[in-house]
Amino acid sequence: MIICGLDPGLYHTGYGIIEAERNSFKLMDAGLISTCPGNALPDRLLKLYRDLDELFTEYPRLSMVAVEELYSHYRHPRTAVLMGHARGVILLAACAHNIEIKSLPATMVKKAIAGTGHAGKTQIQRAIFSRLAIRPDPGIPVDVTDALALAICGFEHSSGRT
Repeated sequence: MIICGLDPGLYHTGYGIIEAERNSFKLMDAGLISTCPGNALPDRLLKLYRDLDELFTEYPRLSMVAVEELYSHYRHPRTAVLMGHARGVILLAACAHNIEIKSLPATMVKKAIAGTGHAGKTQIQRAIFSRLAIRPDPGIPVDVTDALALAICGFEHSSGRT
């Protein structure tokens, strides 16, 4: 099963594509889709859509897209609105490619990956490096390791393990 995890953001959307089979995971691709903060919102959303369309076309055997559910902290409602725009584009692109979508709460992903729903970014990164058997690299953006965590958790959730 090939799964794409997506950590939605208007500035940076992290993506991670894994091949999952039983208890083993193979990293296929990972990176960031970035938009220019100086561009108008519609232009940034269009760039995100086009980049996702290209990514999904490059991996025609994608079985699932795992994406973080929308949440809002009362101190930062604007962040949730901006994330919601990016998340909507992600859902649209996945639907356009007939890819199953799995929405997962951040706390569920953190608990599945690091053992606690309140794990920090560094804990998630360490757990991802271990689970994927890749050399720890602090230069890998947290958006990317969060996306990989979503992909792994998406597989485990669909397999009834979380």
